[in-house]
Amino acid sequence: MKKMVSSLLAVSALGAGFAATPAFAEELSVVGSWSSLPLYKQYESPFWTETLPADSNGEITVQMTTHDQMGIGVGDVFRLVNDGVFDVAMTVGDYAVGDAPELEGLDVPLVANTAAEAKAMVEAARPMVDDIFAERFNSKVLAVAPYPPQVVFCAGEVNSLADLKDKKVRGSGRMTTKFLEALGAVGVNVAFSEVPGALERGVIDCAVTGAGSGYSAGWWEVSDHLMTIPLGGWDPVVTAMNMDKWNSLSSDMQSFIMDEVKTKFEAPAWASAADALSNDVACLTGSGACPAGDPASMTLVEVSDSDLAKAKEILTSTVLPEWAERAGNDWVARWNDSVGKTVGVTVPLN
Repeated sequence: MKKMVSSLLAVSALGAGFAATPAFAEELSVVGSWSSLPLYKQYESPFWTETLPADSNGEITVQMTTHDQMGIGVGDVFRLVNDGVFDVAMTVGDYAVGDAPELEGLDVPLVANTAAEAKAMVEAARPMVDDIFAERFNSKVLAVAPYPPQVVFCAGEVNSLADLKDKKVRGSGRMTTKFLEALGAVGVNVAFSEVPGALERGVIDCAVTGAGSGYSAGWWEVSDHLMTIPLGGWDPVVTAMNMDKWNSLSSDMQSFIMDEVKTKFEAPAWASAADALSNDVACLTGSGACPAGDPASMTLVEVSDSDLAKAKEILTSTVLPEWAERAGNDWVARWNDSVGKTVGVTVPLN
């Protein structure tokens, strides 16, 4: 694939503020996540195409597209950043676990039930994620932002976790799929964009994604029961820059970009996640005001305490030990000392 941007040019005087009329502009090629979803529409696209260029007084210009608009497979996004095809890209961390199984530890099901808990988990994992992307993808992590909590959409009646047994279920990531299989479901690999058709044709019975993502993508049109247990975690979206590009920037430019990303992209995205689930459930079920549009009428399935306890037992006894085998003891030990301490879970070392 042909590279989208011109060669790098130096910038100066960032510490004292950008010049009103830049002599040299830094042009970035940026690939966003799903073009149809709120994270891209409300945060990614405005930040990269408007906020960052404006705040730099033109020192930074951006050419932006998304992987789905370009027809790029989600598993290829960070590989292409690694190769320098794009300067910056963002996609769900779970899409990259085929190349980096240790990255599964960024989004563990059931251990974060609120946005604050999810943010604490991500912050604890961030040093690991930084090292994973540097080693596996030759990339500098700029941000980790959340999708809404991952919930279960089903075509057909379900009333408990036990009802998922033998059903064909699309997971939102590898660890989620492993969890579903340990629960007795049949894990099916279906791309996000293909889920509505798969549900409609009966190829799958249920599917896991963010509540807001499912609403935006119209999953409620082909499913009728909504189970809000967070089987898929929060599907954090990682934003990363090619390391060679990053290292070519001046230290002042690097500091400027990191500060802008943290305060004007990452922080607002996390702030909106606090009320995301309640708003999204209202949109999907018609149980309250829907700020995103016309409400649907899905049946809300409340998960019992016994179901939740069963799910966590499966997570700790089966799912996390299997992940430890894929990731290796060194990464698991780091996870235990960081994320594990934050969420109160210890994964046995092999």
